[in-house]
Amino acid sequence: MQENRVVVTGLGIVSPVGNDIETFWNALITGKSGVGPITLFDASAFDARIAAEVKMFNPENYGINKKEARRMEKFIQFAIASAKQAVESAGLDLEKENKERLGVVVGSGIGSLRIMEEEHSVLLKSGPGRITPFLIPMLIVNEAAGHVGMHFGFKGPNTCITTACASGTHSVGEALRIIQRGDADLMIAGGTESCITPLGIGGFCALKALSTRNDAPEKASRPFDAERNGFVMGEGCGLVVLESLEHARKRGAKIIAEVTGFGMSCDAYHLTSPDPEGNGAALAMSWALKDSKINPADVTYINAHGTSTKLNDKVETLAVKKSFGASSKTVMVSSTKSVTGHLLGAAGGVEFIACCLAIRDNIVPPTINYEFRDPECDLDYVPNKARECEVNVCMSNSLGFGGHNASIVVKKFK
Repeated sequence: MQENRVVVTGLGIVSPVGNDIETFWNALITGKSGVGPITLFDASAFDARIAAEVKMFNPENYGINKKEARRMEKFIQFAIASAKQAVESAGLDLEKENKERLGVVVGSGIGSLRIMEEEHSVLLKSGPGRITPFLIPMLIVNEAAGHVGMHFGFKGPNTCITTACASGTHSVGEALRIIQRGDADLMIAGGTESCITPLGIGGFCALKALSTRNDAPEKASRPFDAERNGFVMGEGCGLVVLESLEHARKRGAKIIAEVTGFGMSCDAYHLTSPDPEGNGAALAMSWALKDSKINPADVTYINAHGTSTKLNDKVETLAVKKSFGASSKTVMVSSTKSVTGHLLGAAGGVEFIACCLAIRDNIVPPTINYEFRDPECDLDYVPNKARECEVNVCMSNSLGFGGHNASIVVKKFK
């Protein structure tokens, strides 16, 4: 049976550098950092006191009233807001759609920690009888996908993928497969996250994973730079509308790009550290290229996982070399986490959107804060300034704790 071709027709974003697509994209291509001192709680006792927080977000702007907002954690609010943007930008007339053929895949690495911390305090101070009955529905990770489905009345496939920092990319990849095999005509897919809390920051501080460049927040996220010293935690959501080409053409949709391939693998190596040889990440990239029937030389741009940690950036560089061979010297590679920070489970969705926009506008976003060359990171990282060129094929990489690797390929629609 021939697989359905799958296209991107809608984009939606909530991010540290903007809560709409054009503001977000302008920040990426101009290199405007979203990192600053933590304001969501008093972080003075923490080693890392900086993060990439979402700013100026009002859930009421997206049809979430105050009562609903009190019963809905931010990662869920972000998902509804992004989904509404994506559906609107796709020009969907839901009255004309068979909602049994529309679905949702929204991933998250952690979901909510805030309500867990808050209600644990209630438990200790006032006893179990004072715990809110909304605790469980507010904290479980699948509720973002559930709420999006309820909001639009989508009755088709609805699921949640939790693979740490690969969750968003795995979600887009799963939505691709669902449409390819004909189980749905259209899917909302991507990732959402909001866990800039004392426990979230404290846990990553304990792992020594976060940058402690507290005196210069905007310079802290510096992927592939020799003086990188950890990632900067971010929050937000990136969701897209994917649909079969047949469905998109039938309703006269404007097509942004085509999704052509997906690959995933496991390092089978360590809880948090990547395979030092980069074999797992290289497999995911190679399988995504094979699935796309695209040669490495055809890829214009790789949106790297590029977290700004010593190990990740070195290993991902090695993996690109293994999977792309001689073409690793010519392909452009950048990390938009230098601008947004690391959105954990939302990163893959946000970075897939960056690839779609690079194709739309023929601009490759830069890796900002690139100042000092690391001899173990020797690819073209598009340092500090966006590059205008013909962008035909992009790959987005996500590498998660537990050894989860995911790569997805998107190309200019023809």
